[in-house]
This record gives sequence, C-alpha cells and structure tokens, in this order.
Amino acid sequence: MTCIVGLINDGSVHIGGDSAGVAGYSLTVRADRKIFRNNDFVFGFTSSFRMGQLLAHSFKPPKRHPDTDVYTFMVTDFINALRQCLKDGGYAERHHEAERGGTFLVGYAGRLFKIAGDYQVGESADDFDACGCGEQIALGALLASPNSLPRERLTIALQAAERFSAGVRSPFHFETLGPPHSQVPSK
Repeated sequence: MTCIVGLINDGSVHIGGDSAGVAGYSLTVRADRKIFRNNDFVFGFTSSFRMGQLLAHSFKPPKRHPDTDVYTFMVTDFINALRQCLKDGGYAERHHEAERGGTFLVGYAGRLFKIAGDYQVGESADDFDACGCGEQIALGALLASPNSLPRERLTIALQAAERFSAGVRSPFHFETLGPPHSQVPSK
C-alpha cells in the first residue's frame, strides 16, 4: 500500500511519496523514506520496503553510453543490473518459471519511467505517473492540476490519495532530479 507520484517539468523529474507501511489491517507510519536518489536516478517505490532498501543501498545503476538511447538503456542495462541486485538481495521471486520483482517509479535523464513487477519499463505519454494503492486517485489529481507548480501538484495528488485510500499516509516526502547542470539537493 502506498502512493508514489512523479512528474516531469522543464527537464527535471519530481517524485513524491507517502509514509504508510501496511500489512493487512495494520498501518505503521514509517520513518524510512520511499523516495530517494541513487547516483543519477531518483526513485519512489511501492511493493516492498525490502526492495526499496536494496534499490537505495545495494543497487549500483550502470552508466549509459552516450550513444545509447535512454529507453533502450532502461530496458536492457538498467533492468539487467536491477534483476541481479534483487536476486542477490533475496528479493526476486520465481513463479511458474517467471521472475518477479516489484513496482517503482524512477526518474533519469529528464524522463520518468514506471518499472512493473515483471520488469517491464513503462513511460507514460503524459508528463506524470503514479503507482501504489492510491495510484488512480493521484493520477486524477495530477491531471486536474496542470497549471500548478510541480511540488504543489505532487502534494495535491498525495493529499487526495490520503483522503480516499486507507493505505496512504503523510508525512509526504519529495525529491527533484534536475538537468545535470542544475543538480541541487531538495529540501
């Protein structure tokens, strides 16, 4: 249970997320964040805190060769490194000969991708995306707020998801990954 939201604005990728940890009918507001940076990437995860821990602390994103298309890089080198990290960390599972991971948003090179449990790489035609149990609510809020500033749009989407989904809770956390020449830490 979760709500992770992301959007692209002027070459920057903005991601926000909630703090809920849900197991059945139990909810814990977690101190560890679902949103973080790892080198040239910004992540926001759902599915499992273990997967998020591996992405934040064990995953070594590969470097993209400048001649390689960003999408091609994501579906090949990035996913191959991700699969190995999740296997090594004991998270990847096999069901009926198919390997499964988890779901997360990742921003890279001014683009926003959604990685699904079957390791597919999705890229929305919109300038935003979401995942988790609050996904549909958040997507509606993002669609309805195109003239707001990025942080405000993400906050509106997360507040809507918290209001209408039992699995979403504040506090909300945010990260921005700007173009290489404008990298500054988010507050």
